[in-house]
Amino acid sequence: MLRGRWIGMLLLCLVVAGVFAWLGQWQLGRAIDTSPQAPGATEQVRPLTDVVEPGEYLNEPLVGQRVKTTGHWIPEDFIVVSTRFNDGAQGYWVTGQLRVAERTSIAVAIGWAPDRESADAAVADLEADADGSEVSVTGRIISDEGPVVPPRDEPDRLDRMSPAALLSRWHDVDQLSVYRPYLASISAVDGLVDISSPAPEEGSSVNWLNIFYAVEWAIFAGFAFYLWYRLAKDAWEREVEEFEDAASE
Repeated sequence: MLRGRWIGMLLLCLVVAGVFAWLGQWQLGRAIDTSPQAPGATEQVRPLTDVVEPGEYLNEPLVGQRVKTTGHWIPEDFIVVSTRFNDGAQGYWVTGQLRVAERTSIAVAIGWAPDRESADAAVADLEADADGSEVSVTGRIISDEGPVVPPRDEPDRLDRMSPAALLSRWHDVDQLSVYRPYLASISAVDGLVDISSPAPEEGSSVNWLNIFYAVEWAIFAGFAFYLWYRLAKDAWEREVEEFEDAASE
């Protein structure tokens, strides 16, 4: 172990173990949230622009945050989304494109309907009232559910609340900035039912997965030293064996 070759190997293992130790410390530093949101913070209504910017992903602690914004509805962009549950009952959401700035929009779940006929009637009313006047919307900001392939017999059906999927059907989208999450309104328009959207559960300030990863990096760092010891011992045993074979001859 005192030979130059094995001292060099030890130095290399020290560098590798140091990298692993740094990674473990990095994971551990992110395992505990030292500044978690105060209880009930999601129930305090905040301006939309203070919570997330267009095109950005929504940070996990802010999922379900109540926000408010103003804008106007874009005609012909009221779309029905299927398979929406409200207090256990299956139905439909009526959604719309809310233009909150000159070239910025957000998808809004306006309200719930128990059947498709009621949803279509609400869409017709919204289309008739979409005269460009400003409206104020308050609701919970929620992450994109991601699009899914529609059934073969209903190619136009949407079963997920996905702004990306809705964007492909919206009008006037040239050079348009769109929010990645969507807004679930807490107050439905006439003809629809308020969307049931309870406060999100308070999460733990400890991320056990990150702690597990930190322990893994510590094990890897220890294994680097064991590998050096095992290789050196194997080389020593091989030399002893060759020496004994030469002595016996």
